[in-house]
Amino acid sequence: MSPHRREVGELFRRFRDRLTAEDDSAGGVPGATVHGGPAGARADLSTRGERGRAGRRRGGRGGGEELRVPEAEFTSYYGRPILKAPVWKWDIAAYLFTGGLAAGSSLLAAGGQLSGRPALRRAGRATALAAVSASTVFLIRDLGRPARFHHMLRVAKPTSPMSMGTWILSAYGPAAGVAAIAEVAGVLPRHGVLGLARRALPPVGHVAGLLAAGTAPALATYTGVLLADTAVPSWHEAHPELPVIFAGSALASGAGVGLLAAPPSQTGPARRMAVAGAALELYGAHRVETRLGLLSEPYRLGRPGRLLRAGRLLTAAGVAGAVLGRRSRLVAALSGSALLAASVATRFGIFYGGVASAKDPRYTVVPQRERLDARRGSMDLPPEPAGPPAV
Repeated sequence: MSPHRREVGELFRRFRDRLTAEDDSAGGVPGATVHGGPAGARADLSTRGERGRAGRRRGGRGGGEELRVPEAEFTSYYGRPILKAPVWKWDIAAYLFTGGLAAGSSLLAAGGQLSGRPALRRAGRATALAAVSASTVFLIRDLGRPARFHHMLRVAKPTSPMSMGTWILSAYGPAAGVAAIAEVAGVLPRHGVLGLARRALPPVGHVAGLLAAGTAPALATYTGVLLADTAVPSWHEAHPELPVIFAGSALASGAGVGLLAAPPSQTGPARRMAVAGAALELYGAHRVETRLGLLSEPYRLGRPGRLLRAGRLLTAAGVAGAVLGRRSRLVAALSGSALLAASVATRFGIFYGGVASAKDPRYTVVPQRERLDARRGSMDLPPEPAGPPAV
């Protein structure tokens, strides 16, 4: 045997003899030591484990249940929200506003046209063209490439709010554009080809203005249907109210344009639009903040809550000024500005409220459980065992 092997064997024998001596001193417990040995460490760990398990016991029948993990909280699954939040940015919220403004302005222009109020007609047509042009820019910016808007026109799906909205915008835009161009007919020469255009544009503009006004209600409300058609909890659950809010906001913003641009003697239709639009908007906003239970919470808290409260105050102030300040151009202009600002605040508040509800899993899980429990109760089935609380 080599010297190296003899050395290793001697070390092993010494280690074995030492363990035997320690076993004898610990009362015959194999592998035990009085202080700091392997068995002592195991005993200490066992004692601490028993104390830890006892400390985790909860009250209840039979001494309670041993909980080995902390109680779960509904914050996410695997660190991710249950729903993917909408990827839309502020430009889509702006698109919601400009689309409603275009629709309300066309209705205002039609009212001025039919009642013989040229200042209302001109203001409404010009604003409608500017607003629908901005809407197109915002929509194409969100789509990323202009060709995508064109591709949406290859099919028409009545069950798709996006498809219907593309066709509504395509039908409304040219009509609003022709109606606005007709307003510049008076600056064209009286003779020649341009003279012929000068005479032809006014009647063509009247027809185009009425066509734009005819499609304006669909343009004002389809965005509410579009939001409600998503899986975002606070948008989807508010499907009866969103079109009402957007219709009222469109009327109020169109009335704001008339109050700003027309003399008080011609603002009668604008004042009536302001009252009607405010009533619809305030009613719908109140419903989404009170009817939806837990899903109303995103519309009351944080930035959405502040925006919607500001929208209500501005709407009330704008309507009060429109009704009480009939003969004052300054009061009418302030009222119109308040109505336009209220429409912006309302649209952005609804938009950000839905985004907030998609980011918090609580707004997805809790309503689903409530619906499931209600369904099981109607079928006389026992309720499901309670899961971890939604915190």
